[in-house]
Amino acid sequence: MPAEIISGTENARQIREELKEEIAELKEKYNLVPGLATILVGEDPASQVYVGQKEKTSQALGIYSARYDLPAETSEEELLNLIDKLNKDQKIHGILVQLPLPKHINETNVLYAIDPKKDVDGFHPVNVGKLMIGEPDFLPCTPHGIQQLLLRSGIKIDGAEVVVVGRSNIVGKPIANILLQKKEGANATVTICHTGTRDISFHTKRADIIIVAAGKPKALTADMVKEGVVVIDVGVNRIGKSESGKDILVGDVDFEAVKEKARAITPVPGGVGPMTITMLMLNTLKAAKLAAGLA
Repeated sequence: MPAEIISGTENARQIREELKEEIAELKEKYNLVPGLATILVGEDPASQVYVGQKEKTSQALGIYSARYDLPAETSEEELLNLIDKLNKDQKIHGILVQLPLPKHINETNVLYAIDPKKDVDGFHPVNVGKLMIGEPDFLPCTPHGIQQLLLRSGIKIDGAEVVVVGRSNIVGKPIANILLQKKEGANATVTICHTGTRDISFHTKRADIIIVAAGKPKALTADMVKEGVVVIDVGVNRIGKSESGKDILVGDVDFEAVKEKARAITPVPGGVGPMTITMLMLNTLKAAKLAAGLA
């Protein structure tokens, strides 16, 4: 029997409705409007699309949006000065610097300059450390979106064997840390596989839940999974153009084959992607509440 399709589009829509109500209530009761600043350096087309989506979503939910488009030749010092200004701006509760940055700017210096209380991406080492010990202010957006997809789809995480394929700081490591915490919506046994793993299939074949963030099309095939597995595909790979000129996107999972064995699976597009921006909005709301002493 083909797998249930876990729709990130539908789950994101539901969460955004919940956020919209809470943001309106926050404004009415406390005259508090969450504020998000987005910074884009250069003219990378994909980055422009992402920042535009974030700005549009902010406005739709009632979040104050401040967008800063800077030329590619902006110096690191100029960018750090802008971040310092936004750190001190009480109307701004979240700061997001769109990556990648031009090569002459050190991304680590930039991410570390953001006030941890405004780090709604969850990348600052203070927030990474808090996640490690199970006391996070903000969960990184894509991993948090993955957890929400599992929970809202009724997937049992407690006690499950979870295999994460990929060890990036953005997805692999944080989702592993989120799901192994001794908390509701977690408490799993987590294995991380990566390019140094001798036999990835050995691990994936025993997994109840597989999260694939390998950055490679069809990295997970049907012969690597057991019947009834739940598969979360984080990958987005452009493999060509359609006749109409649109990008053809596929995930890191051989979707058509794996869905015949899986109990549930996310599609690409329309799976994890829509959840990422939604979790950014949730973090911005939480940052505003923290700043006002309401969290």
